[in-house]
Formats: sequence, structure tokens, C-alpha cells
Amino acid sequence: MHSPHDPYVRVRGAREHNLQGVDVDIPRDELVVFTGVSGSGKSSLAFGTIYAEAQRRYFESVAPYARRLIHQVGAPKVGEITGLPPAVSLQQRRSTPTSRSSVGTVTNLSNSLRMLFSRAGDHPPGAERLDSDAFSPNTAAGACPACHGLGQVHRTTQELLVPDPALSIREGAIAAWPGAWQGKNLRDVLDALGYDVDRPWRELPAAEREWILFTDEQPVVTVHPVRDADRIQRPYQGTYMSARRYVLKTFADSKSTTLRARAERFLESAPCPVCGGRRLRPEALAVTFAGRTIAELAALPLAVLAKSLAGDGETARVLTDDLRSRIAPVLELGLGYLSLDRATPTLSAGELQRLRLATQLRSGLFGVVYVLDEPSAGLHPADTEALLTVLARLKAAGNSVFVVEHHLEVVRGADWVVDVGPHAGEHGGRVLHSGPVAELAAVTESATARFLFGGSAMAVRELRMRRGQLKVGPLHRHNLRGVTAEFPLGVFTAVTGVSGSGKSTLIGEITEDLAGVGRLVSVDQRPIGRTPRSNLATYTGLFDVVRKVFAATGEAKRRGYGVGRFSFNVAGGRCETCQGEGFVSVELLFLPSTYAPCPDCGGARYNPETLEVTYRGRNIAQVLDLTVEAAAGFFADTPAAARSLSTLLDMGLGYLRLGQPATELSGGEAQRIKLAGELQRIRRGHTLYLLDEPTTGLNPADVEVLMSRLHGLVDAGHTVVVVEHDMAVVADADWVIDLGPGGGDAGGRIVAAGTPAEVARTTESRTAGYLAAFLANDRSADGTSA
Repeated sequence: MHSPHDPYVRVRGAREHNLQGVDVDIPRDELVVFTGVSGSGKSSLAFGTIYAEAQRRYFESVAPYARRLIHQVGAPKVGEITGLPPAVSLQQRRSTPTSRSSVGTVTNLSNSLRMLFSRAGDHPPGAERLDSDAFSPNTAAGACPACHGLGQVHRTTQELLVPDPALSIREGAIAAWPGAWQGKNLRDVLDALGYDVDRPWRELPAAEREWILFTDEQPVVTVHPVRDADRIQRPYQGTYMSARRYVLKTFADSKSTTLRARAERFLESAPCPVCGGRRLRPEALAVTFAGRTIAELAALPLAVLAKSLAGDGETARVLTDDLRSRIAPVLELGLGYLSLDRATPTLSAGELQRLRLATQLRSGLFGVVYVLDEPSAGLHPADTEALLTVLARLKAAGNSVFVVEHHLEVVRGADWVVDVGPHAGEHGGRVLHSGPVAELAAVTESATARFLFGGSAMAVRELRMRRGQLKVGPLHRHNLRGVTAEFPLGVFTAVTGVSGSGKSTLIGEITEDLAGVGRLVSVDQRPIGRTPRSNLATYTGLFDVVRKVFAATGEAKRRGYGVGRFSFNVAGGRCETCQGEGFVSVELLFLPSTYAPCPDCGGARYNPETLEVTYRGRNIAQVLDLTVEAAAGFFADTPAAARSLSTLLDMGLGYLRLGQPATELSGGEAQRIKLAGELQRIRRGHTLYLLDEPTTGLNPADVEVLMSRLHGLVDAGHTVVVVEHDMAVVADADWVIDLGPGGGDAGGRIVAAGTPAEVARTTESRTAGYLAAFLANDRSADGTSA
């Protein structure tokens, strides 16, 4: 055992994912950065091993029933870890936050604001003081009764419920009704009530159509089902429910995401007519502070809110001081342009992670390990400096800060670096260096060292000729006030600017119907699927090819197995215990539900009979377990699979497994998979590719690979527009459009547009200085004079 004063976290024999029995010592109470190419194993070490073990120990300590759970979830594959304090994880979780979650709820700032209104707000004469719950749209006391505090009301119309009025009810005119038995039951009930279910919908009297779709009555009748030849069905009591009632009930109450999403297709939302979208009861909206209602304050950018909180009297002063001190770290992290009422699902992963980080700064914890996942994602170089200050503060408060990061400025600012590699997947998983940053220079195998100390120079390209331009605007949306932008065609354009300056809003307005563009392909970082059912193979269409290959084997033909037998999404070939998920969900009190491998198939997803069919010595589950790189060799002579796999390899995704669930992919990986999906289709004509921060989550070595692909698209006659913060990418563009100068109300204008060299000379641009420094560095590294 090590002495209790041992200042290191010591990991021995880590084998999680691709880690090859890693032994590493990492200092506590320091800022430690984990680096390496995508898929090298750095996240497996920081999150999969160190954080997972800290969490396991926490579970063990909190409750006896949690031991059963750990047994199900499985401990990380590691020999032992000593010297490990409790850990807090700030991951870029792409969880699906509800529509009720907002900037205010994530940061707890809403609680402070409600307290201020309850204790120091100006209540109307004669009205009693409201407690803080009355100012929350998420409580029964505060929510507007008409929209239940959502601010929106969902309505439906005959056009949505019955898209094809030429059909009869029996033929399925009411598209919103459920399928299978439940839909047949509703139809039989209408028949029993005396409605004609065989006449085309449009021929039914208007009053009947109105009742069938919108009634709130729920009559019960005796249904005499039509006898099927093979079975006799007895009469039963059937209850009628109108199409509107069914859709609203499913949307509000169903636990199934699929059913809720289906119901949503038949609804349109509009601001609530009672509260005007402000989500609160009239009593709460009658209370003001500094002349504004709580809804008005929650709609202000945080930077403006902090300035407008001036209170008279002791109580108000204490509460406004507290609120301002809670807003300060959010402003420091460059998020002053967000408002408290901004819904969480509209934030980027980087914004959400920085909000959580700002909240942690106020928590006053010490002696813990913070494990962060690329906190610089989506940050302009100007904001990265503030991030380093914040991380230093967490460390100064007596914590260890472990960060998985690619941003070279963050790496340079660290006390210690753990470099994992040298390559991805099975060619990685070793610690190449664990020590002070400067000593990484001597590690020749390291991909990170080459960029950190060499400033790898991209080949200087001749600027391409522009083939006309695309005019977008004038735009009035978010903080863009009448902006008009011109995007040159046939070249590579980078859109830059600090967080919140309006970059994503601007490129979001480039639409299909623009002249001069044959096709628009917009590739964002949204997940390729929200459940473990969707994966790399299903998304790219590889799964169809693989299933055909298995169905064509002699054994499958002998057994009469078709293509469907090899899908884990339908009954037949899949394991029925987990219904082909490979996992079962373990529900926990107070803690997020966790997935554990299925006790019957052990995660294979298929039943034993299906797994008896093999192709070249592997069954379908083993093939889905192959990495893209291994699969490229395995399917080299299957053209349909080979093309798809080689495109994924070119995107630097060779380390991903074919069956890797979509829920395990980062935003950057999801975006590169979508891009690969686009690139594997042979395109005719001119395509405009729009990408939102494509280098997120990429080591500089991977950025080079991606850039050569994107420039290849431009050389083939297409147009590429990227929103980007990485100066290596911006310097390598043909054209730059810089927005700003600040975020939120201080941004939303085009500050500069031109070649990288021209933009680097612009005085008003906050990007210019960083771009100029990069261009100067790059030329000196290249041996040419700056």
C-alpha cells in the first residue's frame, strides 16, 4: 500500500476498451490534460477507468442496494487504483433534456431569482406575498393552468389528423390513430355507434367528422367483432376516444419516446393565449422587481441581467449581490449572451458543459477530482483564456482537474500531460508520456508533440478562383439585425467569431432554394440516433449489406433464414430478453438509470440459433464487434461494404466498432459519420456543404486528415462552408467571414470578410490577433520568413 500522503493517483493494469494493461501515475491537486488522437484511449482512461472507479466507490459507500447494481453494471477493467479522491464528471453528455429544462434550471440561477421576487418583489397593493414556488412554471403553484407552465399549447387540426380525405375510415383515413388492435377497436366502436366506416372521409357530413375527431365524450358500446375464419371473438364493451384526445393524451403521458414523437406529428404548437408564452399564473406576473416581471428579467441576456439588478433595502441588496456573484462565473466563461429562459435543448454541448462548470465554481467543493471532456469545444481562442483561468481557480480551491483536451493552448497551460496513443483503436491504448508538458517534446511517437512543439505547417495553397457568390440576407434572427452575407462559391470559407456572435444562426439561414447551388448538405453535431438501437452500421447502410451477406450463406439458406433474421430490431433472430438492445435498463432511485449487459445474450443482441450461422468464421454479433479498420479487411471483396468502410477510414473513424451504439458517440464523431455517409454517395453537380465546427474532438493530426478531405471536395468543384474556431483551419481557408465583435447583443455583425491574411489585419476583429499570430508562427515553422 502507498502512504496516505502519496500525492499521486496510481492506476495499475487498466484494460478498459482498447487500453493495453496501462500503468500510470497522475499527480493530484494539479491541472492534468489527457491528449492523443481520436480513439487512442484517452477517454477510456480518464472517464472509463478513473471516473468510473470513483463512481463505483461512491455507489458502494451510499447504499447496500447499490452493490447489486454495481454487480450488474460491472466495474471498470482495472487491476487497482490507489490515491483516488471522489470525482465529479462534466461530460459533454448529449442527454435529451426536457422542454422544461433551461439555462436557469441547469445553473440554479432561477431559484435565486424566484427568491428575490418572493422576498423583495413589488407585489400589487393588497395582494399577499407569494412564496418562491409561485414564480416557477414547473410547480403547480406557479404554472399557468392553461398550458401547464410550458408556454405553448398543442393543438391539432382536421388537415393534420386526416391527411388523405379520399380514404374511408376502414382504409385508415384517420392517420393519427394507433396501429394494430387499438386502432381496429376504435374503428369497430365507431361502426357500432352507427358511423359509416366505408364511405370516403370527405363524403361524411361535417358534423360527424367534427365529432369523430374532436369530441370529449367517451361513449361505451357493445362491439360484435367480425368473425375471423380461424377464431371466434366474443362481443366486448368498447370505449370511444376521439383522435384529438388520443393524440394529446399520448403526447402528454406516454413513456415511449417513439409514441410521443409519432403523436407530435399530428400537433402544432402556438404561444399559450392565456399567459402569452410566459408560462406563469397572472398573480406571479403581477409582481415586479426594478420595474420588470420575472419573465422579462429571465428573457434578458445574463450580462444585461447582472447590470439591471439594483435593489433598495437590505433584503434586496443581499439577494441581488448573491445573484450577481452566481452570474459572474457564467459571464467569465463567455456565456453572458444566454438568457435564463433559453431552453437547454437549444444549447451546444460545449455551452452546456461550461454552464455546469460555472455552477461547480460556486459549489465550494474541495478535495475532489473534476474530470472534464473537452471544455474548450466551441470556444473562440479569446474565450479559451478565460476557461484556463476558471480551471486554475478550481485547482486553487484544492481540487484535482483532469481534462480530456485537444486544444493546444489548454495543453500548454497544464501542469502535467498524459499522452495516449500512438494511434487509434488497437494501434493505441498505451501511455506514451505522463509528466510535465515540456518533456513531451522528446517523445517521438507522439502525434500531439509534433503539433505542440513543431507548429506543423500546412502546405501553402494557391487561393482558388471564386465562381460567383451566394447572397444571404438581410437576416433578422436572434442577434442578427439586418445582416447580409456573401458566400463565394467553389471555395473553402470559414465563418469565425466568439461564442454567441451569431455564426450558427447565420449558416442556419442558408437554405435549399438558393440560386447557383444544386444541392445543400448540412452536417451538424446532433446525434445520429437517441437509443442504443441505432449505430454506425445502421446509420451508414452497412448493416443492410452485412445482413444480405449472412442471408446468402449456405447455412442460412438451409435453415430458411432471410435478411430479417439478422436484424436485432425485429422479433425472430434477436434475443427477446433485451429485445435486441444488448442491454437492460437498471432503474435507480435518485440516480440516472444505467444500462447493464443483458443477462441472457451477454450483449450479443441475438438468440443462440441466429449466432450459429457464420460467415468466414464469424457470426453476426462478432462482425458487428469489428472495428471499421478490421471490417475493411474482412469485407475487402464486397464492393458495397468496402466503399462505405473506406470513406469512414478516410474520416479517421477506423477505431469505431460497426455496432457501436449511437449513444456512445461524441458530437464530433456523429458529425464525421454523417459526412462520411454523404461522401460515399457519388455526387453529380454542385453541392454546398455546411459544417458546424467539424474539428470538435479532433487531435491536430486528425484535423489534417479531415481538412484534406474537405479541400478534396472543393477541388472536385463543390463549395464548403465551416463554422470554426481552430486557427489552423481558418488559416487554411480561401475566404473568412468574421462575426462579432462580441457575443449576444455585442455581436451579430460582420466585422471582417476576406482572405485569411486580410482578416488578420482587421483592427475591430477579435479573431484577427489569433489568426495573425498563427499565420506568423506557421510561416516561421515552415522556414519561410514571416
